[in-house]
Amino acid sequence: MAKMGDLTTKNRFALGKQLMSVIALWASLVIPVLGEAQDLAAFEKRVTEYTLRNGWTFLIVERPVAPVFAFMTRVNVGSAQERTGETGLAHMFEHMAFKGTSRIGTTDYEAERRAIEELEQAYQAYQRERLSDKPDPERLKILYQDFKAKQQHAARYVVKNEFGAIIEREGGVALNAFTSADVTGYFYALPANKVELFAYLESERFLHPVFREFYEERDVVMEERRLRTESRPFGRLLEQFGATAFIAHPYHHPVIGFASDIQSLTITDARRFFETYYVPANMITAIVGDVDAQEVIPLLEKYFGRIPARPKPLGLRTVEPPSIAEKIVILQDPAQPIYLEGYHKGAVTDRDQPIFDAIDDILTNGRTSRLYRALVRDKRVAVSVGSLSSYPGEKYPHLWVVYAVPAADQTNEAVQAALRDELKRLQEEDVTDEELQKFRTRAQAGLIRSLGNNLGLAMNLTDYHLLFGDWRELFRYLDRLPRVTKADIRRLARKTFRPSNRIVAMIETDTQPIVRTTAEKASQASHP
Repeated sequence: MAKMGDLTTKNRFALGKQLMSVIALWASLVIPVLGEAQDLAAFEKRVTEYTLRNGWTFLIVERPVAPVFAFMTRVNVGSAQERTGETGLAHMFEHMAFKGTSRIGTTDYEAERRAIEELEQAYQAYQRERLSDKPDPERLKILYQDFKAKQQHAARYVVKNEFGAIIEREGGVALNAFTSADVTGYFYALPANKVELFAYLESERFLHPVFREFYEERDVVMEERRLRTESRPFGRLLEQFGATAFIAHPYHHPVIGFASDIQSLTITDARRFFETYYVPANMITAIVGDVDAQEVIPLLEKYFGRIPARPKPLGLRTVEPPSIAEKIVILQDPAQPIYLEGYHKGAVTDRDQPIFDAIDDILTNGRTSRLYRALVRDKRVAVSVGSLSSYPGEKYPHLWVVYAVPAADQTNEAVQAALRDELKRLQEEDVTDEELQKFRTRAQAGLIRSLGNNLGLAMNLTDYHLLFGDWRELFRYLDRLPRVTKADIRRLARKTFRPSNRIVAMIETDTQPIVRTTAEKASQASHP
């Protein structure tokens, strides 16, 4: 089973691209009902919103076009909720959610539970010594050996991958998950006669999670970081870009976490994180497909109703202060040049979001977009250009980012000049009627396409319900599109595309070999 893990560019644009292969598995099995997206009143008749006494909200969409259903559970927690020193914890727990329960994934849970407790005591002793002011090398060695022995003992009780095997055996597909800066999501699809199995499995893994193989999985996450960030020039650049863009808000740290934090995460940390954020009132699930709400609700009460209510976590305190200075990041690297330019903007719930969607569409949507025509086709300073419309998240004020790869005989400076010419043009000249109408048409068509299969609809409903507090905003968005005017676009372009609101990052090709210091090498190596 391959899990998505760290979706560092999570936004509607990027998430849609990364999930496309998964959604395609079910798109061929579900007949698109395109007309339903255009009539909220008609669609509401298909939707049952039900909240359990413990606070868990369910959206049940009856769509009997094929004998299947899909679900999406969003937990209202991402890397933005992590504490200093515990970055990567949201992603780490996502991995743990596939390890089974007290009933699934073990040969003898009581014995395993005791073994895990002893394992954690051994690791905590090792960690205290390792993080002390003057760790004793000999004592560290003894404590580490004890920890490894306890780890091997706990592993004796593990039935590997049993949770996923059950789902696959019962006809499930698209078993997956993701972690973003804002949320953690879990999803898969099953035959329509397996609704009770879904209710049992999904409630069970959040009622009785077991932190088995935690430290083994921590090594897996560390390897993910090496592959995605440290071994990739663009990954290294993007991490520096995000850290520079946000001086206060936790959007400044990477979703996957910093290396030293990952290497120090413990079972105790993960339990505390779970108990704080994985509470029913902080979770929402959409179930879409060949289901009957009146038959599903008793199953939700029976299984998900077992989970105790707990207080909903408080929101973030920190607000990113207004940007008052341009920030520039230059990475010297043997890789090919690449150019990024980002601008601070409001959350997707901001009333100006449809205007910004229009700006993003006109500038970067396809080969007819302004930036493609100017940078790639006409001036030939770049071979590709694109955008991240909500980076690194969308719940809080974030960045709009445009990126380009310079052509072989061009420089980042040439790309920058051509890009800024187009941004200035947007500030000073009206967009055309044709551009504005194309945006509205594409936005409406994109929304309708996303609702054409069970999984896509479940993802959209839960996304909007968490962001806006009402899934209906998914449809009301269409009503806002005709209100976007040329004057709105000029106004927002002038407000946004200012030097003091700008973050620039680029790779400058360095043909000299990279020589890393001993400290840098140590920071990239896993602790023993």
